[in-house]
Amino acid sequence: AFVWLLSLLAASLLWWLAVRLSGRQDAALLLLGAAGAVVLQELGRFGCFKMLRRADRGLASLSEDGRSPISPRRMAYVSGLSFGITSGVFSITNILVDSAGPGTVGIHGDSPYFFITSAFLTMALVLLHTFWGVIFFDACERRRAGGLGLVLGSHLLTSGLTFLNPCYEASLGPILILTLCTGLWAFSTAGGSFHNVLKCLSCK
Repeated sequence: AFVWLLSLLAASLLWWLAVRLSGRQDAALLLLGAAGAVVLQELGRFGCFKMLRRADRGLASLSEDGRSPISPRRMAYVSGLSFGITSGVFSITNILVDSAGPGTVGIHGDSPYFFITSAFLTMALVLLHTFWGVIFFDACERRRAGGLGLVLGSHLLTSGLTFLNPCYEASLGPILILTLCTGLWAFSTAGGSFHNVLKCLSCK
């Protein structure tokens, strides 16, 4: 979570410098700012992976059997979940504040589904960060540049789709589909299978 906050700070400084140097705040600059924020988040995820790997080696050297007490997949899941929760909190806080204030949303013709759509988008963002964490760490472990590129590409796509709001049919639908597909990908990456799901449901 702290690493994500550092990436947010870096993105804020980048945006401030871009506005200062260009003297404008048009759509193109906003798109570049969003893309830069995504890249910084993924760089932060990579830095988190490197730090956790170093800590994992330290724990392994201290253990009696030479093995780390924490599995890499568990670290990936916890890291992704912390990224997602922190990102979701920052995404939804201002919206929750507006919902408690005077009823201004919709007064200028805004969608009445603003709050419920924002909740679904935040949910998708939390899940996506969790899935991306699992996939990203696995790709780093196996040195698969393709997996890293797909994580970055899907993150950029998700961020770009939010610019289609308030046309929620064009943004929310594809993001939820992307969340489902990424979840299946992460499940497969973590070693999951349909057979394992059946065993879990049958309590065997």
